[in-house]
Amino acid sequence: MKQTPLSELGEFGLIARLTEKIQIKNTSTIIGVGDDAAVLNFPDHKIVITTDLLTEGIHFNLMYVPLKHLGYKAVVVNLSDVYAMNAIPRQITVSIAISSKFSLEAVEELYSGIHLACEKYGVDLIGGDTTSSLTGLIISVTAIGEANEDELVYRSGAKVGDLVCVSGDLGGAYMGLQLLERENEVFKVNPNQQPQFEGYDYILERQLKPEARADFKELMKTLNIKPTSMIDISDGLSSEVLHLCKASKVGCNIYEEKIPLDQQTKEFAEELSINPLVAALNGGEDYELLFTVPLGSYDLIKKEFDITIIGHITPEGEGANLITTGGSVIPLQAQGWNPLMNKKD
Repeated sequence: MKQTPLSELGEFGLIARLTEKIQIKNTSTIIGVGDDAAVLNFPDHKIVITTDLLTEGIHFNLMYVPLKHLGYKAVVVNLSDVYAMNAIPRQITVSIAISSKFSLEAVEELYSGIHLACEKYGVDLIGGDTTSSLTGLIISVTAIGEANEDELVYRSGAKVGDLVCVSGDLGGAYMGLQLLERENEVFKVNPNQQPQFEGYDYILERQLKPEARADFKELMKTLNIKPTSMIDISDGLSSEVLHLCKASKVGCNIYEEKIPLDQQTKEFAEELSINPLVAALNGGEDYELLFTVPLGSYDLIKKEFDITIIGHITPEGEGANLITTGGSVIPLQAQGWNPLMNKKD
């Protein structure tokens, strides 16, 4: 496969190449790529904006993360934050810093994932920036969303007595990362050894190609429920529960046996002698939603197969606690990923 040096195109040639196939999908996008700034029109809505920065060697390892998957994931992790506000994402900007080791074809592969995510979630890529890097690849994505004022959900709305719920299942992305790391170490020793991924496709996809909960807002609307508070699960359940409790000035009890775990997550955790509960509490990158609803919504929520009630909100003075299967009360601690320290908190 031909590898074209980026120096042959220059910055503006590269931008033109990466944006030539963009098609605008949202009426709120008046001007996208091609002028000094994008122009958006949101006359009757509130706007939400979120930004994430992904750095090679800290957030991803190109030894086992395909560039297309990386581009897709870089978009999805931002859209997840918009959905966590109960808003709808409409536009993104993408900025990258790239070193000379990357060819045009490599950058196009990255952007193919970005475009795929835009297509799937119906968002417009409206701008960004490109620059050089001495050390590797850096990706910054900003997502812009909209919602009616009465639809927005914040971290700060949980009330004593509310039910604590999560969408989907937890811990899969962390176990997928452990699988990739294990096989990467094997590869370093023996490059001819084929990776052992059979039977673990789900946890691999949870790590390499996560999906944001675009379905959640419509589901809640169908049930006629508005969450009282919400946050996406990017840093592990423990950290997110503590963020939500702190913002709402409440405590909570989370029940160990209620935390949803996929069978592959449990099986691979057992293979590595890891407690799957630890993966769910501290792993992160699941991009599910943690939210609270009034106690009166119990009969509606309990019928949804993809939503699990895992606890309830308590007075602030009681703290945020995990209630074990044996009935012990253990204070939750934030032990999720800390990128500034490059380790668990």
